[in-house]
Amino acid sequence: QVQPVESGGGLVQTGASLRLSCTVSGRTFNGYVVAWFRHIPGKEREFVAAASWSGRTTYIAESVNDRFTISRDNARNTVYLQMNSLKPEDTAVYSCAAALASPDSWYLEDTDYDYWGRGTQVTVSS
Repeated sequence: QVQPVESGGGLVQTGASLRLSCTVSGRTFNGYVVAWFRHIPGKEREFVAAASWSGRTTYIAESVNDRFTISRDNARNTVYLQMNSLKPEDTAVYSCAAALASPDSWYLEDTDYDYWGRGTQVTVSS
């Protein structure tokens, strides 16, 4: 199966930046939308951002779209989540997910994604 693998998490101070990477194995990167979700303690898993497999269309959740960006490098089978001006409330396990999709589409529901990484912990200290 397609297997996303996340990296780049860590412990940072408020206001710092992190870039998370999601590398998708299986040589089937083309044809898959890739999204980031996060699980904040005490809350349900929530959508963060998605990049269509064409790379032309991206979407970032309104709650973080002033600070986060998503980009895709199909040559490296990698999607990046650039996180700036991090806040303690951003502390969560960030997971990468993939699903078959048309070139310019994405999904917002976690149930629409078939392949999931194990997650990477992001902790933001005040």
